[in-house]
Amino acid sequence: MSLITHFKITLGASVCLLATLAVTPQVRQAVPSFARQTGLPCSTCHTIFPELTEFGRDFKMNGYTMTGLKQIEQKTQGEMAGVKINEIPPLSAMLQTSFTHTSKTQPDTQNNNIEFPHQFSFFFAGEISEHMGSFIQLTYDQESQHFGLDNTDIRYANQTQIGGAKTIYGLTLNNNPTVEDVWNSTPAWGFPWSSPSSAPTPAADALINGLGGDVAGIGGYTYWNDHLYAGVSLYRSAHAGQLAPDSSSSTTIKGVAPYWRLAWEQPVGGGTLEVGTYGMVSNVYPSGITGLTDKYTDAALDMQYEHPVAPDDLLSIHSSYMHEKQALDATFDADGSAKASDTLKTFRLDGTYHSGNQASFTLGYFNTTGSADALKYANGKPDSNGETVQASYLPWQNTKLSVQYTAYNKFDGTSNSAGDNNTLYVEAWFVW
Repeated sequence: MSLITHFKITLGASVCLLATLAVTPQVRQAVPSFARQTGLPCSTCHTIFPELTEFGRDFKMNGYTMTGLKQIEQKTQGEMAGVKINEIPPLSAMLQTSFTHTSKTQPDTQNNNIEFPHQFSFFFAGEISEHMGSFIQLTYDQESQHFGLDNTDIRYANQTQIGGAKTIYGLTLNNNPTVEDVWNSTPAWGFPWSSPSSAPTPAADALINGLGGDVAGIGGYTYWNDHLYAGVSLYRSAHAGQLAPDSSSSTTIKGVAPYWRLAWEQPVGGGTLEVGTYGMVSNVYPSGITGLTDKYTDAALDMQYEHPVAPDDLLSIHSSYMHEKQALDATFDADGSAKASDTLKTFRLDGTYHSGNQASFTLGYFNTTGSADALKYANGKPDSNGETVQASYLPWQNTKLSVQYTAYNKFDGTSNSAGDNNTLYVEAWFVW
């Protein structure tokens, strides 16, 4: 059954549910801590959150430190003595609630699942000192019924002149490779931005995409002349719930894993184009902390293009291609007598039409292919591909209502039953 046919079948139910969500009691008209700190509306930094505008990217690279708030300062003989604190604490909250329907009920589960909350988070996000700021997210996990550290990025940033051009430079301490990135073409902030946790998803994914919240990294970056961005970080395992990795740990990085990022941004055809590369090399113990390791080399190319199409409208396009080389000496050859290797290739493309800051429509395509491996994959190959469509409406800048539909042409190496995993996802997203 085609994507259009599936979408027609479920459209009526989704519209009714979206209307129900829209009459949820109105949240107070307050905006998150970055907006309170700067005194600017959310639309200054975001097209439709979490996508960043050019101003939003600049704000992040400068360490989240721009402020319009009255501050508490301590001075000695007219000179700053190191204390500069916003009078209003940089606190925010986020609530997501959702409905998920799959074309075929998954074994031993109930279909038409409601998550309340799908996600609930507190943020400490804003200026810490004159050149230091943070984005710290604490998220409630429904399954464990506990709060845990989610996406976190603490920065020091400053500016200088190199070759007569403005140059931003800084340090980042974070827990998710690509969370420090300022473009929406990398995994941490890429489309679909939010997705159901109860729906089936393809089993194969690059290692770098699964390390969020399980590592700690420190690195440096620079942005020269509003064009060239370069950054390098080193990551080490920091498993949640463990003081230190031990014999019971899984997927533990041996030593440190280097991460790189290089990008060029340039005005093109009345819009803004970014092209770049990022990647990571990781030697990983699949279990325990001794013995052989598996080596993962993730290398990606990415692109983002933003183009105004009307006084208040915008078209944004994102794309990425990642190649992962896997040397699986530990997983498939514990005695060292043979060498096993696989490859995984992932391509993503999405385009969003923004109708001002009130509505958006996105169409995305994804394709994963890789080496045949009967030991790793149920159907012998990791191949999956399909399309995702999403429509979003913002009655207020801090409230987003979305309908998303994902249709699979191939799922975990098979086409015959791929459509059983097609998923309708309806979400209400509040930030304040």
